[in-house]
Amino acid sequence: MSDDQQQPSDDSLRRPIINGVVALVAVAVAVGVILAGVALVGTRMLGLGGDTSADGGGTQGATMVIPKPAKTTQESGPLVTLNTEDPATEEPEEGESDEESSEEASEKEKKEAKEKEITLSAGQTSVANFGQIDLTGIYPGGEGAVLQVQRFESGKWADFDATIPVSGESFSTYVQTGVGGVNRFRVADKSTGKVSNEVKVTVEG
Repeated sequence: MSDDQQQPSDDSLRRPIINGVVALVAVAVAVGVILAGVALVGTRMLGLGGDTSADGGGTQGATMVIPKPAKTTQESGPLVTLNTEDPATEEPEEGESDEESSEEASEKEKKEAKEKEITLSAGQTSVANFGQIDLTGIYPGGEGAVLQVQRFESGKWADFDATIPVSGESFSTYVQTGVGGVNRFRVADKSTGKVSNEVKVTVEG
């Protein structure tokens, strides 16, 4: 070996090592940046990010409503379900509206029937033997009808010897009797079967 040949210096030996370390650090930083970007994109796609400005604050101020439990009427299945219907829009149970309408119709029919009943009144509550008993009344819709005066005898209504014509939906007459005690009278329209209320007159014996 000649004296002109030079020995490698320490710097030339260290340079490749430093370059390798720098390259490893650069690769690690690049991989870290890529992983961070992937993680950020994934959290935003899954809606896990804390930034709600992109949604315009869609969840800000939102409240959770828990529906009330309601007992079911089914024979099988769960005994309790969650009532998610709005109470203001709940429909009435089947049959309720029909029952109400039938009750209203029944009341209306009763009222109309009552308005068409024959009304009888007596001018006296007590008279002497064969005293005059004035009978008057109103018969709605009974224009031209002839009413039969009846008296309650032996547990049933019997025709009395008197009839009353209806004029202008009203009628009037008088009767006399020698039967002492309380006498019960009414009038009947035999053509329709309608009868009036009864009146009581005491005949002094």
